[in-house]
Amino acid sequence: MTAPPPLRVDTTDPTPPYEQLRRQFVELIGSGVLGHGDRLPPLRQLAADLGLAVGTVARTYRELETAGLVASRRGGGTRVLASARPSTAAQRERELREHAAAFVRQARLLGAGDDDVRAALAAVLPVVSGARPTS
Repeated sequence: MTAPPPLRVDTTDPTPPYEQLRRQFVELIGSGVLGHGDRLPPLRQLAADLGLAVGTVARTYRELETAGLVASRRGGGTRVLASARPSTAAQRERELREHAAAFVRQARLLGAGDDDVRAALAAVLPVVSGARPTS
C-alpha cells in the first residue's frame, strides 16, 4: 500500500472503535481500493494516527484475519490476502444498510425526524454523485 487509506473513528458513534475500523477495512478491501498484497498500516502507527490504543487496532486486525481478509506475519506486517475478493451484491447491500443506519442514528442525535433525513439525502445525493438536482 503506497499511502494509508483515509480511516477515521467517530467518537460520538456508539459502535466500538475496533468495529468502525473493521468495517472501513472491509469496505476498502471489498471495493478493491486495497488489493492482494497491499500492506495495512503498522499497528502502532495507525493507533497513534487515530488516537487509539494499540490493542484496539490489534483487535481490528485479528477480526480481519479471522474473516480471511488479511494475514499477519511477524516482521512482514499485515497484508491483504488474494482470497479477499470484492464484495458481492449481498455484501454491498448489507454494508449500505449499515451505513444508512449509522447516518439515521446520527441524524436522530441531532433531533432530525424522518422527513429531515429524507430531505438531507435528497439534497446531498446529487452533489456527491456529481449529478444536478432534479427539483
